[in-house]
Parts: sequence; C-alpha cells; structure tokens
Amino acid sequence: MGIKYPALEVNLNKIKDNAANLKDLCSKAKIEISIVTKVFCADTEISQTILDAGINVLADSRLENLKRLSQLPAKKIMLRLPMECEIEELITYADISLNSELDTIEKIGKAAVKQGKVHEIILMVDLGDLREGVMEEEVHKIIPKILNIEGVELIGLGTNLTCYGGVIPDRENLGRLVALKNAIEKEYKIILSIVSGGNSSSLHLLINNEMPEGINQLRIGEALVLGRETAYGCNLNICHQDCFTLKAQIIEVKDKPTVPSGNIGMDAFGNKPSYIDKGIRRRAIAAVGRQDINPEGLTPIDKNISIFGGSSDHLLLDVSDSDKKYAVGDIVEFGVDYGCLLKAMTSTYIKKYYIK
Repeated sequence: MGIKYPALEVNLNKIKDNAANLKDLCSKAKIEISIVTKVFCADTEISQTILDAGINVLADSRLENLKRLSQLPAKKIMLRLPMECEIEELITYADISLNSELDTIEKIGKAAVKQGKVHEIILMVDLGDLREGVMEEEVHKIIPKILNIEGVELIGLGTNLTCYGGVIPDRENLGRLVALKNAIEKEYKIILSIVSGGNSSSLHLLINNEMPEGINQLRIGEALVLGRETAYGCNLNICHQDCFTLKAQIIEVKDKPTVPSGNIGMDAFGNKPSYIDKGIRRRAIAAVGRQDINPEGLTPIDKNISIFGGSSDHLLLDVSDSDKKYAVGDIVEFGVDYGCLLKAMTSTYIKKYYIK
C-alpha cells in the first residue's frame, strides 16, 4: 500500500542529529536540556529518537502527552501550570511540574502524600514577559510556605520569556533569576539544583557566550524541530531546518482569474478577503486545508509556486511560473513553521511517515 495524503514526512535521522548537537552545545556551558515534545504531540517514534541521542529529560504542557511518554525511560516535566482537575494524574505521569500558585502546590502535596510520593516543583518567576510566574518581589513571601508543604520538594526556579510578551532573554533578566536563586539559598539554607532559563529563545546567549553563569537548564522545542533560535528567528548552523516536510496531493488544475466575480462578503472563517488582479493564472488545488495546517506557515519546496490561500479542506496554489507542469494526482511539498507543524501533528487527517 502506498503513501496516503496529506502526509507529514518526519526525518528521524535529522532530528537525532539536532538533539545530539543541541545537547553538546548546552553541555559545554554546563546546561542540561529538556526536550519539549508538545509540537509533535509526544509522538513516540520521535521521542524515542531524542532519547537515543542522549537526552534524558522530556517536557510537555499536556497531560495526555505525558501519558503517551510514560513507557519511555526519561524524567518528565509538566510545563503548563497544572489544572486542579489533573493533579492526581500529574503525580502519576510527571516527575516535575512548573508552578506559580501556592494553592495548587498545596493540592499537589496532598495528592503526592496520598500516592506515597514526593513531587518536585520548579517555581516560575515572571521576569517581565507577563505570562506565568510569581512577580519577583513576591518570591520571598511564597518560598517559606512552599518549604512547609509535605509531599513536594522545591528544586529550582524557572522563567518563561518571548512566548507572550516577546521579551528577549538577556544577561540582565536571566542574571536576576540567578541572583534570586542565590539569595533564596542563602536565606533559607537550601539547595536549588535547577535554574531553568527559558526556551529556544535563550540559545542566542549561548551562541554569543553571554549566558549568565548559574543558568543550568533550558527547555528546548523549536530549535530541535526547526533548527532555529526563537529570539531573533535565526537558523542554527549546528541543526537541520528540514526535519519535517508536508506533502499534499493535487485534486484540480485549471486556468482561472485571480479576482472572484460578484459581491465579496465574508469567507468561511469570518474574514472579508481582498485580492490583487494578476490576470489569468494556472491554479492548482491541493487536498489539505486550515483544519490541518496554517497556509501562512507553509513554504513551497518548489520556489516557483506561491500560495493563494486556503479554506478548511483546500489549499489554493499558483503554479503558473513553475518549470513543472503540475497535473491532478501530483504531489506538492512544503516546509512548515512552528504553528503549522503543531497543527499538522495534531491533525488526525494528516498521515505521519518516518525516515530512519
């Protein structure tokens, strides 16, 4: 039986290379990386490949994904702040969780005691990006309360940058996190073994030898799968950028105008589209749509193809300038950005195939 389309081709060899090279880069700075599996929904083929590269910590924001990872020999981190409704299962499937709410930590402690476990906590600190985290001036107030909770162990501090506010990690803000860790250790006579300095957006500091001493963990996702740091969007020369390729089959090819005829209203997604008149163009329709991918996140491998747009189930392409004479049944290939990859991996309509 042949390949079914639309399909996402996953090059496991390149993913393994990326994981090994990122591990080596971080190890030189005494930084351990935890690989974030959420963008590929903790796919077990990909996750095992990452472990084969020498990674021993996996992280995800969805409990369903952590369950999928439960049989793999790695430490697991819950990235998203836990919901109360999932705390019981959190203790079962995650070794560590990121937290910022005292009430949640207290409930985690009770659940851990009930299961005869001690659950490890990384307290998240907001350094200005304004997503999750305790404000810096409040950290010293919450620390002694956490230390008195049975069933949990505070093992470190962490922060998240660039994901909401776009704040770029630098020596100053990450330096504040290290200073806070040092002050807590001194005041409370404890050891915090982890200072988690963010995600792929912190890699530019490593590359430029500007990472503050004391940051010893990064949570890496996009750099692994797309081979780039996310502070400035630069490709990493130690990584492959083409680990994933989307393939879709053409179901119609016709010459058509580039401007619809008639009164223009809203499209299927509630937007009022606008068009540039380019005359009659050779248009191909591929059988994949917004239910599966973001058309804006696709880059045609054939540089002479451009994307008109898409509906739920159709991707409209301009193939007029291509050297290839596309016909019904032909396959078109695309690179994907992070948001598009996330959607494609989540879609049950896109088949996944692996190159080993």
